[in-house]
Amino acid sequence: MTTLLNDNILSALGFTTDENFRKVKQGISGLTPFAGRFDLPEPFVASAIDSQALETAFDSLPRVPEKRRYTRLEKAAIVSVAEALKGTPVDPAGDRVLFILSTTKGNVFLLDPAENNGYEPEQLYLWRSAELIAGYFGNRNTPLVISNACISGAGALMAAQRALRSGRYDYVVVTGADMLSRFIIAGFQSFKALSPERCKPFDANRSGLNVGETAATLIVTEKTEADMQAGDVVLSAAAVRNDANHISGPSRTGEGAYLALRHVLTGIATEELAFVNAHGTATPYNDEMEAVAITRASLQNVPVTSLKGYFGHTLGSAGVLESIMSTRALKDGVVLKTFGFETPGVTHPLRVTTCTQTTGRRRCINMLSGFGGCNAALLYTLTKK
Repeated sequence: MTTLLNDNILSALGFTTDENFRKVKQGISGLTPFAGRFDLPEPFVASAIDSQALETAFDSLPRVPEKRRYTRLEKAAIVSVAEALKGTPVDPAGDRVLFILSTTKGNVFLLDPAENNGYEPEQLYLWRSAELIAGYFGNRNTPLVISNACISGAGALMAAQRALRSGRYDYVVVTGADMLSRFIIAGFQSFKALSPERCKPFDANRSGLNVGETAATLIVTEKTEADMQAGDVVLSAAAVRNDANHISGPSRTGEGAYLALRHVLTGIATEELAFVNAHGTATPYNDEMEAVAITRASLQNVPVTSLKGYFGHTLGSAGVLESIMSTRALKDGVVLKTFGFETPGVTHPLRVTTCTQTTGRRRCINMLSGFGGCNAALLYTLTKK
């Protein structure tokens, strides 16, 4: 059984999972308005990691012998991994440890010659960032990079599960990271996809998404049923389905999302589910598509949550970040409030959460969707042994 061993979240809300989870339970959002950042003419709302706190955290880590200049994304990922390793038996330099980096854009800011000052030219490439992150910890295995739009984190966790089941590795360190940049913000602005205020998932007055930056790490291992302990969380099922509807527009029938849900729900009664953590970006078409898919999968009576009002859309990190937050909620016995939701705004009514509530159920689903018609669903189970 693929078991979550330990985790960490770096975000605008804090540098530990405990701090992030506590603030979300308190209804605190990390989204902030920005004006003039990246010399862009239009203001935007986003969540951003505190740069000074990141430098302090990175400088407190043991340094590798080689003198290197790490980018902000690489530093955040390294700090996140270092925190996740604490209290675990994992030797990150071990031959049976694999690193996986989940990201959509990596160091895309290095495309700008004005920004590419003192960095290696190859740091523009995702594989090089993965090498630098794994190499910081002395790991000599070739790291994997999963970059499949906004389902990258789910794909990375599926790849981790397969790597463990191959018998070649005892532990896999999965890190999702994406940072704000002029390229990313201007790109979403060109789509007219950004909300001028904090996003409102599934709300009638939603007007677009907010972008967020995080580095989130999940360390996973394979356990036998005999080795399982009470409170362990298992990745019970996972699926990726691509409906190839459009380069940026989701399927009107929710086809890919529905097929992914149908796969992970095999043999599972809806009464077993504490909640569905939807992608919930607060764009008009994404939320409508998910409402259709959730209803088609007969989950319309299961509580639905979205974390985008706390963190924004964290791109390639979303699947890792939201898996950590969702499984922490399972352990805590709560269903989290959907920040920003007030008035139902999709044609297929859902039980979108308006307050944090308790639950005794032990399963949850994470949904993700991305450009190109890609969709994913992850089923997690809290053991009670």
